[in-house]
Amino acid sequence: IPESGHKYYLQFSTEDYRTGEDAGSCLATVLYPKKKSPPVVSIKCSHTKDKKEIQEEDNRLYQRIRHQTKPITGNNIPDSYGNIEPAMEPVWALAVAGSSSIMWEKSTETLGYFLAQVKAVKQWMRKDDLIEFDYTVLLHEMPTQEIISCHMRLTWLPGLPLKVKHFCAPESHGLDEGSGAESGSAAGASAEKGANS
Repeated sequence: IPESGHKYYLQFSTEDYRTGEDAGSCLATVLYPKKKSPPVVSIKCSHTKDKKEIQEEDNRLYQRIRHQTKPITGNNIPDSYGNIEPAMEPVWALAVAGSSSIMWEKSTETLGYFLAQVKAVKQWMRKDDLIEFDYTVLLHEMPTQEIISCHMRLTWLPGLPLKVKHFCAPESHGLDEGSGAESGSAAGASAEKGANS
């Protein structure tokens, strides 16, 4: 699109990142503006799970975290063999959902990101109903193969958008600080994604 950038039309299927089950299909348009800014995404998805089922999964995840008597802490999730302890699965689920907003903000037409590992995580015990975690996540940058370290503060309550604030260590591409809000479900990776600065 002259003066604006490149627009892509995509049709793709999604799967539950934990079980590998079909999670639905999506139609999307993605505009990469000429100026350095996040892509503009419009997306419509049909889900194989209904909203009630997704809400129930979110609530189970939330209750599992809320019923901890002491703060959850952890390192190196998954470990060097790719294993995630069952007790750390909710922490990993939130990391997947939260880090997707960082990846969305940092991605360009020529660079993409994957969550490689949660290097460290610490839960903050709050007096209200929100769940809050501090993460250090490692993102795998493609195609450069660089590993990018980001600090992420995540707050969540089922039924509300996931809130993510982040800071990534500067790297050679000159991409730096940013923050966003991720809308969607912590239980599934098929949720629609969006972020606001």
